Amino acid sequence: MSHPNPNELYDGAVDHRGDALPYLSKSAKNMKMEELLQTPMPTYSGSTPGSYVWTKVLYWICRRISAVQFRTQEATGISNIPLDRGTLCCAWHTNGILDALQITLKHPKHFVLGARHDLVTRPMLGWWTRKMAVQPVVRKAELLRGGCSEEEANFLNGRSLLTLASGIAHGFGCVLFPEGTSHNNSYMLRFRTGPVRTVLAAGALASSLDKELPVIVPLGLHFRVREHFRTDVWVEYGEPIQVTKSDIPQELIDAVANGSWSEPPAEIVFEMRDKLRLEMEPLTTNVAEWEEHRALHLLGHIEQRRQNNPPNTWRKEVLAARDIQHRIVKQDRVIVNDEPKPDDITHPIIKPAISAAQILEDSGLDGRDLNSKGTDLRFANLSKLPVSLARSGAFLASLPLFLLSLTPQLVLGRLLGDSTDEGVDARTSYQFLAAMFGSLLIWPIASTIAVVIAALQEARISEIIDLDWTNMLGEGAFFNFIMFCVAWLFFMPLFWISGRLSSLAWDDYTYFRKFVIRLRMKKSTRQNLKALLNNIHEEIPKI
Repeated sequence: MSHPNPNELYDGAVDHRGDALPYLSKSAKNMKMEELLQTPMPTYSGSTPGSYVWTKVLYWICRRISAVQFRTQEATGISNIPLDRGTLCCAWHTNGILDALQITLKHPKHFVLGARHDLVTRPMLGWWTRKMAVQPVVRKAELLRGGCSEEEANFLNGRSLLTLASGIAHGFGCVLFPEGTSHNNSYMLRFRTGPVRTVLAAGALASSLDKELPVIVPLGLHFRVREHFRTDVWVEYGEPIQVTKSDIPQELIDAVANGSWSEPPAEIVFEMRDKLRLEMEPLTTNVAEWEEHRALHLLGHIEQRRQNNPPNTWRKEVLAARDIQHRIVKQDRVIVNDEPKPDDITHPIIKPAISAAQILEDSGLDGRDLNSKGTDLRFANLSKLPVSLARSGAFLASLPLFLLSLTPQLVLGRLLGDSTDEGVDARTSYQFLAAMFGSLLIWPIASTIAVVIAALQEARISEIIDLDWTNMLGEGAFFNFIMFCVAWLFFMPLFWISGRLSSLAWDDYTYFRKFVIRLRMKKSTRQNLKALLNNIHEEIPKI
């Protein structure tokens, strides 16, 4: 699927620099200030800022859903995270809620969280975020469009940022996105100063409490195709940036110690912001267009195949593309926050690479579909066939459970993801929420239906298993009722297993579909692709 034009949702509103403001969905425009001001505050005496029980439950649910939603998940650099102080994680923001989710699930500590204001007031989701003590943040876009007064925004944001800073100072993790909004671009937007000001406030508070000063951890968030089900993700924790005492003015230390705020010197804020951007830029795609990104990945595949070491994981593919990028792009570009878009890649090899990658993209293929030499499309790996047949057969056996419990969630996720007015970067967020809340709402109903069906078919089931299952715990109405309750609970893991099997069967289907596409590609298209690949092979040793 091609990435959308980032201007698709532009409505003409601009900030004081003349740049387009982030598009606001209907939900983001609906600001409920009274509810926002009543948001529960986190506590720092325990291991979680919010409810311990509900935090653990939510983490458990999110990990189960992630195992189904993503084909592979990998995290590196976790050892870079110091455990004796607070950490502020910063990453670019292209995949909505899933960005923050991937960071928090992989991080060794629990997080004090800040989020867009409507995530705290939405039905159902708001209940969970309040249990997690998520703090609402009003973006500049809401303020400039008149969603609230400047006084209300300053009060709410000031309270939220001080609360987040306090959590960081007490040793918790936190994630803030310097761009301030999720987006569709292939490069980072201009950085806002909120994250830097927050970590400086955290440093000031930690200093007043005689605690270790916090660090900023720059991150790379790498999704193969972020809006696709069963895509790959790699979370790359970078080297931390230590906040030092020289970064924190005494006025700020005195102010936060008294629960108020004093603006740190602008030069310190801008210097740390630019340093953060310098560290984060190499951890992103950092290209002018997505077409260049796909071309770099194709070049990485070809180069690794030339070395008889094809990338067999998503992380290795990203690193291979990054190596090519470093070799063909000038690295002396000055980091300019006000002009974030990189220049187009001008190296001669990029043109045939873009053309070849586009042929693959138009057919739903990528560099993984090349042969071992990188000169043509590959055939199929028949060694995977027995495993594929086995797990696809297991899924078919569990199909009744899947249809009963997960079909409503699929329909809901598809409808929400395809109808959102927030752009493709929000698509998987809605699908994830449909999976999470759908499980909580639909599975109890589905389990009840399954138990009723089992009770109505009691005689047939007992004949098949040669056992009266309703009397397994004893005879009588009381024991029958207990058995029904056990059966009701037993169906829950069966629903999850059917969902897990469905995701594996989907992998097998997509693998087979791509094999058919490779096999049936038009001869003229394939010849054109082979010619472009041969051209790349001639040029790639020169870079």
